[in-house]
Amino acid sequence: MIKSSCPKYKNTLRTKRNNDISTMQTNAAPATKHQKMRRRLTVTGASDTIDGVASLSVADNATQHERATVDKCAVTEYSGVSKKGHAPYNPRKKNQDALILAEDATTNTLVLCVLDGHGEHGDGVASFIRDILPGEMFNHPSWSTDVKKAAREAILRVEQKLLCNFRIDTEFSGTTLSMAVIRGSRIYGVNIGDSRVIIGKDDGTGKIIAEDLTFDHKPDCPEEKERILASGGRVFAVEYDDGIDGPPRVWLGHMDVPGLAMSRSLGDAVAHTAGVISEPEITERELDPATDKFILCATDGLWEFMDSTTSVNMALEGNGPSDIVDSLVREANVRWMQEEQVIDDTTVIAAFLYEYNNK
Repeated sequence: MIKSSCPKYKNTLRTKRNNDISTMQTNAAPATKHQKMRRRLTVTGASDTIDGVASLSVADNATQHERATVDKCAVTEYSGVSKKGHAPYNPRKKNQDALILAEDATTNTLVLCVLDGHGEHGDGVASFIRDILPGEMFNHPSWSTDVKKAAREAILRVEQKLLCNFRIDTEFSGTTLSMAVIRGSRIYGVNIGDSRVIIGKDDGTGKIIAEDLTFDHKPDCPEEKERILASGGRVFAVEYDDGIDGPPRVWLGHMDVPGLAMSRSLGDAVAHTAGVISEPEITERELDPATDKFILCATDGLWEFMDSTTSVNMALEGNGPSDIVDSLVREANVRWMQEEQVIDDTTVIAAFLYEYNNK
């Protein structure tokens, strides 16, 4: 619920009034070959309520390389890293991303998850979910028999705990969640927002290609946009004076906040009044030892300037999961600096399937 007495909310309105909102168009034109889409981390650069960069806490680097110890699990080796980005206007920036690498030996299950926090308290949101979600899933009464039900209900229960936590202000802060749950030879993709899980697989000719296991929730996706508009929200991009548009964002029907660049998230209480939801989209399929080689799970610090195919091709050049995640993060950082002169926090997990060895 929007609280008009909230100082932060009033400050946002004041800032928005003073901005030249005449440059905002309700139907942004698609980017052409002469017009790229600007991928700013914020709309205004200094706002602490829009896709935030302000008081950003999770360890700057959290690298873990493991041989999977759960029996009969398709994943045999995995590694993950979360790296703080760079914002020249915010020298005290901290990492708002988080990652989960958790094994449940009782059900032969491995959980690989990335979280991309945003807003002033996005780091608190991401770390809160990171710390308690695995336990909520593993202790769910349906965990051993129904992964999809247990994952969904655990995620929504954790979000309710988050919203009730008075130490974390979720009015304009939240996180995405993208998760791969591997039980035996079956994989489940659980997604909220615009992080992503993909699989590197043999196309039958010996060529390794990318297959998206989860699908990004963007405000301009037809079904997502329809829901937002039906809820009284708006979807449009900010058009800058130099003619380069930002990404489509979600706004309240009567006010130019919060400007969320995804249509599903955890937290984000104000955005949820405009049609943003926290319902996870869950996909599943059987893993094939003859064709499926590895999994990549990453926040949009990777996906913003590297597509699934490019990422898989780079992964083929790595010497093991640890080398792959480090190489992908380095390349993503280079591309961010070339395009924007800022770097988003970037979290990547790589997992080898069935003793895959690309050396």
